[in-house]
Amino acid sequence: MQVLSRIEEAKSLRNPIVTIGTFDGVHLGHQQILLPMIKKAASLGRDSMMVTFDPHPRVALGQDPPQLLSTLPEKIKLLESIGLNYLLVLPFTKRFSEQSAEDYISQFLLRDLSISEIVIGYDHRFGKDRKGDVQLLRSLLLPKQIEVTEIAAQQVNEITVSSTKIRHALKEGQIEIAGTLLGYNYGFAGRVIHGKRLGRTLGYPTANIEPIDSQKLIPKNGVYIVSCIIDSKLFRGMMNIGNRPTINNEPGRSIEVHMLDFHGDLYDKTIEISCLKKIRDEIKFPDLEALKQQLNHDEKISRNFFSLN
Repeated sequence: MQVLSRIEEAKSLRNPIVTIGTFDGVHLGHQQILLPMIKKAASLGRDSMMVTFDPHPRVALGQDPPQLLSTLPEKIKLLESIGLNYLLVLPFTKRFSEQSAEDYISQFLLRDLSISEIVIGYDHRFGKDRKGDVQLLRSLLLPKQIEVTEIAAQQVNEITVSSTKIRHALKEGQIEIAGTLLGYNYGFAGRVIHGKRLGRTLGYPTANIEPIDSQKLIPKNGVYIVSCIIDSKLFRGMMNIGNRPTINNEPGRSIEVHMLDFHGDLYDKTIEISCLKKIRDEIKFPDLEALKQQLNHDEKISRNFFSLN
């Protein structure tokens, strides 16, 4: 897959079949748009292309951005894995947001991108005040023999898949529901920073994690079974997200990962964490000995999980 950053770079594409949007998370609903488009483009000898925006459009409009399910590097990795030919990443500007829906079609889709077909989700809106919709696309593009394909809402286990529902699941600690809707285990990347090393005194040394991207959504406080990639190697572990109430109930959230069967220095390394299962909520224990006993129990649950999976 090639990543493009200027519209001019898309001029040489072969009658591209295009879809446009933020596609946060590249979840199963998104994949129902992307996979048929990729397959059709390949069968017709055309290029498949997704147009997305970075930073998020809400930032350009002065609004609070949503907590992201996928950073741009993660999105690129996911799109490459499903076989997309081109990803065009454009800045979303206030000027771009103020163009009429008709100008969006005539200038952006036709003049700039020279699309041969556009594939959109059932709720796709565009142009100033989001007035453009599939009916407008068809009325202006079909006379030019440019096909407009609308993909219906997709369901998994009778739940309509959307980025909003996945965010809600993660904020509720429903990590397995989020993974089912995404089609993969949710995770994030972080850098190992220095902590207070209390875990060592309990027999559970932890890597204190600082997320790489501050806009990335971190799941609800609690203890999770995780897998971690460090220097291209896979490790197993358990992670605590929270305020450490047994110790000092510090303001702000901390993320700590205890690696099972790992020995070595992790400081300043980047860790890719995948959340596999939530064990429990964060609990305040009466003393450190009670906390240590619970960590022993958490470890047994984690090791049993990995032995069965």
